[in-house]
Amino acid sequence: MRWEELDREPCSLARALSIVGDRWTLLVLRECFLRVRRFEEFEQRLGIARHVLADRLKKLTDAGVLAKVPYQERPRREEYRLTEKGLDLYPVMLTLLDWGDKWMSGPEGPPVLRRHKTCGHVVHAVHTCSECGEPLDARSMTVERGPGAPAAVKAEGGAGS
Repeated sequence: MRWEELDREPCSLARALSIVGDRWTLLVLRECFLRVRRFEEFEQRLGIARHVLADRLKKLTDAGVLAKVPYQERPRREEYRLTEKGLDLYPVMLTLLDWGDKWMSGPEGPPVLRRHKTCGHVVHAVHTCSECGEPLDARSMTVERGPGAPAAVKAEGGAGS
């Protein structure tokens, strides 16, 4: 499997990684979820090279994860906004944050807490079955060939693509 061909793999995880699968892209998305929208602010907050940032923003825009929206006409200036497709990445980001909080934080605890506006509680990602509501983990899952799989692909076992 070649990195530049991930978007053509018969695997949803590989296809997703073709868009969000590098550290700068995930950090750009983190900033988007923190309501950063303008190029200079991304650049300043991330300490990222301009050409790398421009490449990641273009890739996310081309993929429909971000949209460029004008905020000023003369001169024309645009900012980056999460689309519905981009907003759907929030649970993924929460899960990665929770994993980082559990396994990568120091003894003092996580650097950021996420509080639910509605109830006021600090939260973490919870994954449950869409049908029965039971918690999901790798040991409780099996996979099977889906309708979009090529005939040569056979799915067996655990949490795969």
